[in-house]
Amino acid sequence: MPEDVGDEDGAAAAVRLSHGVPLGDALAVADPGAWLALDAGVRAVPRHRLRHLSWWNRSASQLSGRPGLDESRLALALCHWDGRVRQEAVHQAAGYPGLLPLVVIRCADWAAPVREAARRLLREALDLDAALALAPLVLRVGRRDRGAFGVDVLGEVLRRAPLDRLEPLFADHDRAVRRFAYGPAVEGRLIGPAELARVAAEDEDTVVQDLCASAALTAVGDEDVYEEVLLPLLSARNPRTRSAGVTALRRAGRPAEAEAFLADRSALVRACARYVVRQHGGDPAAWYRKRCAAPEGLGPPPGAVSGLAECGEGADAGLLWPLLAHPADGVRARAVAGLRALDRVDTHRLRPLLDDPAPGVVRETAVALLPYVAEIPADLLLERTGSAWPRHVRIGALRLLDALGGLAALRAAVGLLEDPDETVRTRAGRSVQGWRPSAHLRFRDPEVGELLQRSRHLMSEAALRRRKWEAGVGS
Repeated sequence: MPEDVGDEDGAAAAVRLSHGVPLGDALAVADPGAWLALDAGVRAVPRHRLRHLSWWNRSASQLSGRPGLDESRLALALCHWDGRVRQEAVHQAAGYPGLLPLVVIRCADWAAPVREAARRLLREALDLDAALALAPLVLRVGRRDRGAFGVDVLGEVLRRAPLDRLEPLFADHDRAVRRFAYGPAVEGRLIGPAELARVAAEDEDTVVQDLCASAALTAVGDEDVYEEVLLPLLSARNPRTRSAGVTALRRAGRPAEAEAFLADRSALVRACARYVVRQHGGDPAAWYRKRCAAPEGLGPPPGAVSGLAECGEGADAGLLWPLLAHPADGVRARAVAGLRALDRVDTHRLRPLLDDPAPGVVRETAVALLPYVAEIPADLLLERTGSAWPRHVRIGALRLLDALGGLAALRAAVGLLEDPDETVRTRAGRSVQGWRPSAHLRFRDPEVGELLQRSRHLMSEAALRRRKWEAGVGS
């Protein structure tokens, strides 16, 4: 969606229009934001800048008595600060289709006479061609108070449109437009199940995905629709769409095929697959155990490791411990997360993974060890904040030191403020700003005062004094 033009640009366009510059040259007429900015910008223009318009500072009767303004100046009148002028301008705008965007805006006008006049004109003038062009603007105005009328009229027009005329809206870059366009198309059953499935699989917006997937699945139940409807849903990148397809396998009479999705990368899809498999009499936990116990070299996919933790028992940790040495980064990371989910964390066995070459493994290990950080020597963590260690190891160690608190946490964070990596420096800055003296910190420790002074640029004078006072190292 293009960025809305600012009020200053709208004011500049208003001045150009006051000198008779055509609409297409004065502003970007295809951009809804340009019309909204013009409406606000006209009232931001100092009145002396428009003194060459003899009618601008006069009453609406002066405007109605004129033989007729040209399109550019009538656009200004539609945005006038006086509601009576705006109302008269709406009446004169009937012969100017190029001004219909401003009529749309006036349909949400705060003044009831202006609003009613604009609504009558919009209902008369909004044919299909105009509706397709104005849909983005109508939907934006629809978010305002009193803006629902234009949206309702737009919906009435689109519901009467043939499918091929709606296609430009289906491809619009504005997701609000796509959402709105698919509504009447789905309601009127203008789109077939196969096309709905394709859209659900390819569109980037979750609302469109859900709308089209649900509509496509109403056709499921007939074996013949599997390849054209279910396969696109099952192969979609979006987990919500895949999960809809997996759930529909049961209704389509193909529950056995849900087993292939038990190890999906998405937790939502895995949960739907387990539901279908159980309904078919299967045992997902047994399937996961078999995959996680596969001979070395084959190994489970990462999703199977997560799936075992999601539906397994504490005893299943025995299948996860060997996977901490698996050559695949994803499997190691999921094994750590699985042990945490099963409440089988062993700090002694997990601690070596704080040095893992994979950032994802270190991240999961740090999360798993957070509740047990008191069992980890502070010196071991401090050592890993040194510049010789990879960035992800330094960040993981700092995260655990944050949880540990005390002098070690402050020492590590202040030391990393000069780290060569910007990400580490930023993370260290947040740690310093969030540091508070802990109960086991030695009161009046001079090193604390020195470290706080070195990081004074990260906090206000008041915050620095408060930290020092809490630690007993300053007034």
